[in-house]
Parts: sequence; structure tokens; C-alpha cells
Amino acid sequence: MLTNISDLQKIVEQDPTKKRLVLCAAADEHSLYAVYRAYKAGYIEPILVGDEQKIRKLAEEKWYDLTGVQIIHETDPKKMVQRSVSLIREGNGEILMKGHISTAQILSGVLNKEWGLRDKKTISHFALFEIPAYHKLLALTDVAMNIAPDLSTKIDILNNAVSFMHKIGVEEPNVAVLAAVEMVNEKMPATTDAALLSIMQRRGQIKNCKIDGPLAFDNAISLESKSHKGITGDVAGNADLLLCPDIEAGNVLYKAFVFFAHAKVASIILGAKAPIVLTSRSDSEETKLNSILLSAASYSFQK
Repeated sequence: MLTNISDLQKIVEQDPTKKRLVLCAAADEHSLYAVYRAYKAGYIEPILVGDEQKIRKLAEEKWYDLTGVQIIHETDPKKMVQRSVSLIREGNGEILMKGHISTAQILSGVLNKEWGLRDKKTISHFALFEIPAYHKLLALTDVAMNIAPDLSTKIDILNNAVSFMHKIGVEEPNVAVLAAVEMVNEKMPATTDAALLSIMQRRGQIKNCKIDGPLAFDNAISLESKSHKGITGDVAGNADLLLCPDIEAGNVLYKAFVFFAHAKVASIILGAKAPIVLTSRSDSEETKLNSILLSAASYSFQK
């Protein structure tokens, strides 16, 4: 079971098989640096897809030694995506990572019905945080993929996240379904969805986790707040996973954890045939490296 983000490095180092990472549109300073670090540390085998001249020029400027690294030359963004996704689909790579290309472009390839990677009905973003002020690792979903999920989509997002938490050793994660308040209010759809998810779990419609909601953020993570407001149950004050009401709330909370709470984070896209690293430019190099490690380690979790 993971207890901190640095455990990912140990897990990957213990796996004798290096995972092949396909970096789509690889002529990107920030992504290439993270991939190069992971490569030089022996964590992955990179496959770089993109304009070879630009990739090599960037590598020379940064003193990266790409000797022996496979580079697939492609200048057209759509063909970069198709080539990268197809490598994964055909079994010639285990991890897909976004480089200097838009999220919409790479996801169009991932979701392509003919040669894409969609494995489940819904793909979703999962972030795992090590927060100094919290007593254990805390996961957050979905902050990057599903804009305004309805109840059915929230169930899919939840199932993706819970399944992954089982892989990292959390056998029955405590899921806090977030809203602005802890009381059901019919004028606030996030609260009614949260209540329904909680009831569905208690009736066995959602399995292998404990769900409580609606819970305001303070109720979800603070035992003091839980006690002050008279909330009972195992989830409040001890959440393993926070399910966000929408992408705005999730994105703000993600960045607040990183920039205000100085959290370490690793994130991954779930629901595809392979893990996808889809970090943003505002993510630090450490976050990008941690996300590569989480993707690589996800194969070890399955053993």
C-alpha cells in the first residue's frame, strides 16, 4: 500500500520490465525534460513522436543524450496523435503522454472508435496527493476531463477511481462526495447527486467503498469540523477520495492543494486501455515525473 508519493519510485525500481512511454508531440521542453529524467533514472523506455529536427534541436540545447532513443518523425499534429495512440493500441507502448499538443487533439485520438484507446464508458482524471497537513494520501477526481458530469457519469468516474485505489492497496476507500453544504438542497444538484450516490452504495449498487455525501470540504477532511457539525459515519474527517461536483471545483481544489498546501501530486487518466499522462503546463517537473511513475507503477499494482 502506498503511504507517500515517493513510494512510486521504489515500486517502479522493483519491476524488472521497463515500460515504454510514447510522448506525443515530443518537441516540448517541459514534457521532454520529465521523460528524459525518467529515462536516465531507468524508469521507462521513451518513444518520441513528432518533428525529429525540433526534438533533436531541443535535446541539444538542453544537453540531453538521445542515443538509442527511438524517434518517430511526424510533423502533422493529427498524424502524431494517430501514430502515438496506435503504438499503444498495437502493444508497442504501455504509457501515453501528451507533449506540445492540445488536450482536445490527443483525446480525439484516444476516443477514436476505429483506432482509439477507450476501454470503459467514461474516461476520467485521477490525482493522488501527499499533503503535509493531512494524515494520509488523498485522491481527487475529476479535475480535468468531465466538465459537468450527471449522476450516471459520476458513477463511472467513481468506479474508475475506486478500482484504481484498490490497486494501490486501499481495499475499501472512504469516498466523500463534495458539495458546498452537507445538507440536501433540491436547488443544489450537487447535494442531491451526493445523497443518491450515498444511498446507492448502502444498497449495494456501488460496491467496494464507503460513500458519504453531501459533505462540504471541511467535513470531508477535518475530524474537528465533523465533530462540530455533529456528522457521524466513517467517511467524514477521514476521506481517501474526494469526488468533485464539476470540473471547476475540482480544478480549483487541485491547484489549491499544490500552490497553497505544498502538496506532492501524481495524476493519471483512467478508463483507457493504457494509462495516460495528461499534465498541464502549470504542473511542476516533479509532478510530471510523479505522474510518469504512477503510470508505470500501475502495471506493478496489477501483479
